Amino acid sequence: MNAWMRRGLIAAVVATAGVAGVWFGQSRQPQLTEAATTDAARLEALNLADANGQPMPFSAWRGKLQVVNFWATWCPPCREEMPAFSRLAEKYRDRGVQFVGISIDNADNVRRYLQEEKIAYPLLIGGSDAIQLSADLGNGAQAMPFTVIFSPDGKIVERKLGTYKEEELEAILLARLR
Repeated sequence: MNAWMRRGLIAAVVATAGVAGVWFGQSRQPQLTEAATTDAARLEALNLADANGQPMPFSAWRGKLQVVNFWATWCPPCREEMPAFSRLAEKYRDRGVQFVGISIDNADNVRRYLQEEKIAYPLLIGGSDAIQLSADLGNGAQAMPFTVIFSPDGKIVERKLGTYKEEELEAILLARLR
């Protein structure tokens, strides 16, 4: 087996294992820990680019309720929840809520996806580094989708491995906006 085939096989096994954890009822949700809440500062230090190469610093969203979603174009559950995220992003933008997608994919795939689907929030390219960042934020399974909600003061207030239903996420946002 050549190196190219080995890399492809390893990538397929990792992707399948991660996605299977979400699709087949990964019941263990990440637990909030004091150490993880200090990782919110890592997001502000990031200066990821969007699919067109335009830098988008997280510091621009300081003071907002941030919904940060780790996703990939090849992840069906990720793509399933994004239209709802887009609707909620538009609905709550003026109330201080900022949605951000961090893709573990490459810019070309994200650009193609944006041609198919209109998304009302920034989609940033995190590449393979995003997998480690999601793990640092509590995604021990390193599966997707994985969403972290940060309070306006930068503390993790919610996180979920797996898809959010629109009503479920909206209830969380409303409770935080009161």
